[in-house]
Amino acid sequence: MNFLGKEISGRYTIPSGIITTDAKVIERIANEIPEIGVITTKSICLEPRDGYREPILHQHAPGCFVNAVGLTNPGARAFAGSLSMIRLPKDKFLLCSIFGKNKEEFVAVAKILEPYCDGFELNLSCPHAKGYGMAIGQDPSQVEDITRAVKQATDLPVIPKLTPNVDDITVIAQAAERGGADAISAINTVGPIEHRHDDHPVLTNIKGGKSGKDIFDLVLDSIKKISQSTDIPLIACGRISCAQDAMKMEEAGATIIGIGSALAGMKTEDLKVFFRSIADGKDHNMEKVSTEYKKFTLKKNIKHAQDLSVLCFEETLPIKPGQFIFAWIPGVGEKPFSVLDNEPLTLAIQGRGCFTRKIITLDPGTEVYIRGPYGNPVKSTRKTILVGGGCGLAALYMIAKENRDCEIFIGAKDKEHLFYLDETKKICDLHVATEDGSLGYKGFITDLLQKRLKEMCKDESIIFYNCGPERMIKAAIEIEREFTLKTNIFSSIDHSTKCGIGLCGSCATKSGERLCVDGPFFKK
Repeated sequence: MNFLGKEISGRYTIPSGIITTDAKVIERIANEIPEIGVITTKSICLEPRDGYREPILHQHAPGCFVNAVGLTNPGARAFAGSLSMIRLPKDKFLLCSIFGKNKEEFVAVAKILEPYCDGFELNLSCPHAKGYGMAIGQDPSQVEDITRAVKQATDLPVIPKLTPNVDDITVIAQAAERGGADAISAINTVGPIEHRHDDHPVLTNIKGGKSGKDIFDLVLDSIKKISQSTDIPLIACGRISCAQDAMKMEEAGATIIGIGSALAGMKTEDLKVFFRSIADGKDHNMEKVSTEYKKFTLKKNIKHAQDLSVLCFEETLPIKPGQFIFAWIPGVGEKPFSVLDNEPLTLAIQGRGCFTRKIITLDPGTEVYIRGPYGNPVKSTRKTILVGGGCGLAALYMIAKENRDCEIFIGAKDKEHLFYLDETKKICDLHVATEDGSLGYKGFITDLLQKRLKEMCKDESIIFYNCGPERMIKAAIEIEREFTLKTNIFSSIDHSTKCGIGLCGSCATKSGERLCVDGPFFKK
């Protein structure tokens, strides 16, 4: 089909801020899912923006979400640099979403990104970032002025994304058309609204935009009204989750169909099947995801070092080896953690940021909210060698606990930063290295690994799992490839996942996978 003068492979897109937020993920999706013809980026502004601390997203009812990411982005220049490093098929329309406080900032961002994209989506609709998005997009005169300014500054198509949080969306749509808009995208999230759990605001920003099943009718009504009041193509976004939904949007006047929150929990391979099914007019079973919090009571806080604690809770957690959870302290934030042990729930945490420094100081009796598990389970029935650095044992112990035919190699800078050694010795052979020689082998754990493998006969059936700092993992893989097949090596590097259900894209890997749904362990 043709969209704004370019032949594209399919009529679908993923709305801005969902999944395709990293250049490598963009490249992977573009090359592997033909049904997605329009690739929409996250919203980009002139300078880097950190956004909000987690929690940034919560599912308050099945298929219904509230989110406040805070327009996190690396800035236009850095994003342009990342786009310059990827290659997309010719039949893809790369739609760069941009935002700013005024028309001058919109124009500046557009000029920086123009060499790398096919068109611009103007974010005039984000409901939770002060001074941006909806704050501008509710004013028809500003919508018209900004649209016209960007149109005059670029030869590329310009597509304003509209907010539903207005009295009459057709007034805004007509203003965009008068400004020269080539198409319109509608709608962004509704709100902002507040969602509470046990009387605590869940989102760190307190309020966020509402999306999902409960806004579908509003989206459909908005598309009908805009289609009847303008003469330009429409991109429809808002809890479209099946072939029937897509058909309704097309009948209402949509040219391109955006599917976002319905993709929650889907691995990259699942996305391929989903979009193929939708394009063929078939329904696809949705992934069941949960962001429900449960209270866990801290029983023991075992301090190993000033910046390291093992937290033992009273309750157990049904979780499989390789999976992870999120811990939430209302008013402080939440972070993901590997589960060291599940009977009872035990976490090993090193204090690095404001949240982890807080949680390792908690007293017994303190209640912490836990959600999960997330990620793909690990199951190994063959001889397995586990290699961990830093807090890597936290992701490896349960693998050994389930498969006793294991050897574990654990390294740390000193003995104070080692933990759970007695428990580990009970289930498998343990090899320890410290950089200062205070316990075990003096040196790096990879040196000890290499020494041990030289004592063994080469065995291409042995499985390796690595977890720790990236530099350690690279060294371990190089050694392991001399001993076994590269398809038998799995590694987990600490990518910062924020949502756990595959939507925010913050945990993108260098190969364009998302750690929280495709990992956390990957073949290397």
